[in-house]
Amino acid sequence: MLKNTKAATKITALVVDDSKINQRIHHKLLENLGIENQVVGNGKEAIDVHRSGKHFDLILMDMDMPIMNGIEATRTLRAMGIRSTIAGVSSHSSLSEDTQEFIEAGLDDYQEKPLTPDKLVAILHKFNLHV
Repeated sequence: MLKNTKAATKITALVVDDSKINQRIHHKLLENLGIENQVVGNGKEAIDVHRSGKHFDLILMDMDMPIMNGIEATRTLRAMGIRSTIAGVSSHSSLSEDTQEFIEAGLDDYQEKPLTPDKLVAILHKFNLHV
């Protein structure tokens, strides 16, 4: 019975980034914390994954991507009723106009790249996502 309870509370995450290097880094950071995660390369793929019925506790969203950027993807996910914690992860300064637009699109948190284990743990703690 305990195993079922633990499996039911396992955190899941979606990594949305067009950079293969960042995809690998974010995937590994999450994996090292025991967080199951899936990786997609742009905002449209993130939307498609949710439309297929998948749900994630945490979404790590890059801002600058081809096809559909993080701002548009975040707005669309929120309009779809997705209540997952969405953390923007980008190389833009948190003071830039683009970043402010990203935050206003529906982010719960914003972190400048590089995403480190400490930054990831801070996101998890801030939103009571316990690993």
